[in-house]
Amino acid sequence: MISSTSGARTLGRPAPADLLVGEAEITEAEIAREMLHHRMPTPEQSRAAAARALVVRELLRREIERLGLAAQAHAIGRETAEEACIRALIEREVADRVPAEEDCRRYYDRNRERFRSPDRIRVRHILLAATGDDFNGRLNARREAERLIGELMANVVLFAEFAMRYSRCPSRNQGGYLGWLQRGQTTPEFDRQVFRLGGGLAAFPIESRWGYHVVNIDDIQPGEALGFEAVREQISDYLELQARQCELQQYLHRLQQRYGVRGLDEIDAHAT
Repeated sequence: MISSTSGARTLGRPAPADLLVGEAEITEAEIAREMLHHRMPTPEQSRAAAARALVVRELLRREIERLGLAAQAHAIGRETAEEACIRALIEREVADRVPAEEDCRRYYDRNRERFRSPDRIRVRHILLAATGDDFNGRLNARREAERLIGELMANVVLFAEFAMRYSRCPSRNQGGYLGWLQRGQTTPEFDRQVFRLGGGLAAFPIESRWGYHVVNIDDIQPGEALGFEAVREQISDYLELQARQCELQQYLHRLQQRYGVRGLDEIDAHAT
């Protein structure tokens, strides 16, 4: 039983804090609708993210109105009128800061280990197919994969023949050959496992959403260090984005001070 002192509390949780920008109230119904666009680990975190988004939108709306930008902003492409106004405001108030070359080079020197060409592996596989909801099928696929691995351990030259006979992947017609792979080119669970393997025949089946795989790593090419010129543009774009995000946060903080926001800190506190 919920005590009468709980007031608007639900299931023992704190009552929602009133959320206002200036004197304009952002209602719980508005927050609930906005939560659909903010999937988070907990409802409290989703509510806080939704509340922050609505506060930012209201702050920008008020500033657009104060500056009279609605008549000046013209939509581009599929922009809504609101999106066009926000873009015009941000372009006006938040400066682009292109980083100097020395800033880019300093970042490169401090983070050289990040700038490498991708690791590559040359892979063959045999797919013993089974859907994710077929428990018996997956158990049988695993046992069959283990049996094939046992036979291939004794005579790996049979790999192409076994691929033709047993694999349910189109690569069977090429002896199971998948070619050179980089991280991210296959399903995540397969990718994560095969890039941990050494060269040669894997001693255990690799599981994926498609079933179980017998895998042979024909070759491994570790990534090589990239020189500054090869990554200068990438670094410049990254530093420019970081600077712009910092400028935007400072600008939103100034708007919050100008118009006043109440209740957001309490909502954030309930999300921690």
